[in-house]
Amino acid sequence: MHPRVICLGEILFDRISNQPGLPLEAVTTWTDYPGGAPANVACALTKLGTPSAFVGAVGDDDLGQSLTELLKNLKVDTSGVQIYPAPTRTVLVLRSQTNDRSFVAFGENRDTSEFADTQLQGDLIPVELFQHADYLVLGTLLMAYPRSRVAIERALQLAEQFFVKVVLDVNWRPVFWKDQNIAPALIHDLIKRADFLKMAEEEAAWLFDTTDPGVIAHRVESLEGVLVTAGEKGCSYCLNQREGKIPAFSIDVEDTTGAGDSFLAGFVHQLCQHQLSEINHDAEHIVKYASAAGALTTLKAGAIAAQPTGAEVDAFLFLDQQAS
Repeated sequence: MHPRVICLGEILFDRISNQPGLPLEAVTTWTDYPGGAPANVACALTKLGTPSAFVGAVGDDDLGQSLTELLKNLKVDTSGVQIYPAPTRTVLVLRSQTNDRSFVAFGENRDTSEFADTQLQGDLIPVELFQHADYLVLGTLLMAYPRSRVAIERALQLAEQFFVKVVLDVNWRPVFWKDQNIAPALIHDLIKRADFLKMAEEEAAWLFDTTDPGVIAHRVESLEGVLVTAGEKGCSYCLNQREGKIPAFSIDVEDTTGAGDSFLAGFVHQLCQHQLSEINHDAEHIVKYASAAGALTTLKAGAIAAQPTGAEVDAFLFLDQQAS
């Protein structure tokens, strides 16, 4: 079966502190979890039941090989994975006492531009993936590097050529950018090429001086949908001009890593289940499903290992409906 969703961007290891609340220099033990937002979304989609492909670059090292094998084991299409003689990225992630994360540095004290994911080549992206796909999912991290920025442009051209809708997750991570001053203009230009936009509340305030998805959708007329997530405060949305808010589910959170990526996967999975003409009518259900996928991911440690299956999300929503 051809992948319906192409997820393009970084794949890496999150090296997460085992000692919540401690600063970087005081942490003595870490646990590595496979991650990278687009890779997380690709894996979450296959677990929910939507075939996906991942396009990105890994190093010719054991870490890169293990990440590629993980994708294959989860039935993610890896025809777009490129291998380069550079290290696979590891990101040091601190945790607060309330398990919120902060991305603070890279493994082996390397410069952000030294990792394989920055070397993604546009001319090696498989055109056939776009011939059959419905959606392209992008983040903004690879916009920080010249070569991968060109690769994103190539993917956007292919998406336009084959009528593939573009879903953009801002996923702002300052530590990835050597020059943070160039980021806002590049990200705004990317937003103009997107059909659906997902942002955290603080990202919306940073880029648009508002957290109102309806206002943002009005300003960027090309957008068919805007999602603004706010953690424990829930999510607000504007889909085909239908606006609303979904409260967060009340659950015992163990680890928030990858929750936003599972949310996005749940959203795109639902887009694949609906005709575009139905999105307006079913907007609340679509976003509530996405919120459930994100919430269930916080019940376990790590991003990919914690992702729910489609059956688990359906059961969770059924129980929630019964309780209400």
